[in-house]
Amino acid sequence: MNESREDETAPNEAEQFRRLAEEAREVRDHHREALEAIRQERERLRETAETARVASEEARIAAETARTASEQARAATEAARHAVVDAVRATADALNASLERMQVVEDMRRTLREIRDINKLDSN
Repeated sequence: MNESREDETAPNEAEQFRRLAEEAREVRDHHREALEAIRQERERLRETAETARVASEEARIAAETARTASEQARAATEAARHAVVDAVRATADALNASLERMQVVEDMRRTLREIRDINKLDSN
């Protein structure tokens, strides 16, 4: 009787061991699939981070270009302002010179009139 029990137990234990081994394989396969999904998600996140880094670098370059253009525009504006100031000074100097010449001419006319008036008086 003991032998028949042992005869039945051995196949049962073998079947149980086979089922446990199958379950372990299934758990291992699920674990492997989960790890692969995590690896793929990490790869997508890495690619997204790289895309964001490239976009950030492009934005930084664009900002630097804009800053440089702004500085150049400011320098050009300053140079234009100086040119306008210089032109106004030159115009003022030219007007002063013209005014001085006009005053000299007016003084000469006045003197000429005075001389004519004196000559008229002497002639009479």
